[in-house]
Amino acid sequence: MRHASAIGMLLGAVAGIALGGTVMAESAKQHPDKEQVIKIVAQRFSYSPSEIVLKKGQPAVLEFTSLDFVHGFKIPDLNIRADLPPGKITRVRITPEKAGVYDFLCDNFCGAGHEDMNGRIIVRG
Repeated sequence: MRHASAIGMLLGAVAGIALGGTVMAESAKQHPDKEQVIKIVAQRFSYSPSEIVLKKGQPAVLEFTSLDFVHGFKIPDLNIRADLPPGKITRVRITPEKAGVYDFLCDNFCGAGHEDMNGRIIVRG
């Protein structure tokens, strides 16, 4: 039963990524004090998902995979920044301390659509 639940969580996360929608880690709902892992794909000129919902005070790991370029990931309001080299997994740990909406963006110029490569993290209290 535990195995089936894990597969369901993985498929849900993959569906969220494929659709580019909002993802809130299923594990966070089941285990509120555990670190949640959110997989994010970066490629010219988007992040997928582009909207992520986190819970205030709950640790999370944003796990990035770049498909085509050394993209950047930056949340200016939280002073968080990382390079995302293609073919490697880059992990960014975050424990949001304040509810709000935080914009993120690619800060490594990646071509003509670069200015549209952004998203947001919604932190709920």
